Amino acid sequence: MKPFSVLIIDDEPLMRLSMLDALKAVGFGAQAASTGDEGREILGKETFDIVVTDLRLPGIDGLDLLQICKQRSPRTEVIVITAHGSVDTAVEAMKRGAYDYIIKPFSMDELLLIVDRATKVLALRQENLLLRDELEGRFSFQGILGKNEEMREVLEKIKLISATDSTVLIIGESGTGKELVANALHRHSPRRDQALIKVSCAALPETLLEAELFGHEKGAFTGALKQRRGRFELAHKGTLFLDEIGEISPVVQVKLLRVLQERQFERVGGNETVEVDVRLVCATQKDLKQEVQQGRFREDLYYRLNVLPVRLPPLRERREDILVIGDSMLQARSGRMNKVLKGFSQKAREVLLRYSFPGNVRELENMIERAVALGRPSEEVQPWDLCGFPSCPFLGGAPQSACGFCCEGLTGKRDQGMALDSLASAREQFERDYIMTVLERVGGSRTEASKLLGLSRKALWEKCKRYGIASNRSGQGAEGEDE
Repeated sequence: MKPFSVLIIDDEPLMRLSMLDALKAVGFGAQAASTGDEGREILGKETFDIVVTDLRLPGIDGLDLLQICKQRSPRTEVIVITAHGSVDTAVEAMKRGAYDYIIKPFSMDELLLIVDRATKVLALRQENLLLRDELEGRFSFQGILGKNEEMREVLEKIKLISATDSTVLIIGESGTGKELVANALHRHSPRRDQALIKVSCAALPETLLEAELFGHEKGAFTGALKQRRGRFELAHKGTLFLDEIGEISPVVQVKLLRVLQERQFERVGGNETVEVDVRLVCATQKDLKQEVQQGRFREDLYYRLNVLPVRLPPLRERREDILVIGDSMLQARSGRMNKVLKGFSQKAREVLLRYSFPGNVRELENMIERAVALGRPSEEVQPWDLCGFPSCPFLGGAPQSACGFCCEGLTGKRDQGMALDSLASAREQFERDYIMTVLERVGGSRTEASKLLGLSRKALWEKCKRYGIASNRSGQGAEGEDE
């Protein structure tokens, strides 16, 4: 390992030479300057791990040198030398970023002790940077983090298939990061300089989706005042991402199948054949094979889409990734909010690892944003910052039945009258009870419930439909709207 480098700036020749000899004797690479101006000149040419400077110097003083040093090299640690009567100035230097100060007269052993402590800080910081680089190199790809073995295989698969033009089908629950995978596939592909066009198939009815994908001619339908190019044309030479492909109607399925087979189509209301060169990436949280068996999805289209399947495991199946993702999100969110947090407390980490995360990574992301907003600056994130309940058991309050996070397992609700045959059925029973509890708490408002659950309204609607939950104030079926 390269020895730490030290710059000494002191106008007293004997003191300067004594410090220089003492540091070199224990293995430091040391240089010296006799004035502030000389020190500034050296700092303009070289970067040092540690700078030891007197506060009173000919030319510019030690405080000015501290500012110059921190501007040019923020990671350099600065130790200031002061006399008995100038301790206040040394404290001011600490406020401006100095590592420590030493008061004259001092022995060389005192100086070496402070310098040694500074090197330990530098070594730890360097180790953290190396670990972060290793983590980003081994456990991430284009913003997707994964330490879990299955997730690492997914990352390797994405890297391999990015360079191809084959159709990709991304399968995973809501909130697992399917759109992130689509982004990574495009950015790492030969088409990266062309457009990435995204369409949410579940957000549009059949007629609008067909026009959205394939475009329309003037007068094709009421309101079609001019010709409009569809998403396939806009994605020509690039990538088209179709989210929730399992929601498209049989009519659109037929037209999509033709595009995949022949690379051409006609706009709605038109006769002109349009040819396109598009790489198709699709995503779904449905089991398309089961949809085929039940007659809701074309078998030939399924096989056309399922060329390169990528399954994203839910967060509950990759618990070792929870803290990896959480730490990364916490750093990013606190940076955006200009807030310094010390990371997660031990209790917060335990609660995060215990929680089932029905909303997957998206729910964790919402939780972290809440924690950054509620957390106290320069302190650790606590469980009550993550859950947002003011009357939290960790603050001495009673368990909240609607919390389902740090209160999970404390209310006893899950143990009442359950005759469950498997882990999967137990998980489903808990999720159903949890959603019903939240809906009761917010008076049946699906919008408010989705915020508390960390789910999109569509994801909550899907779960209500699956479990047969009436999700609005009037008690109408799961398919009804609450607002």
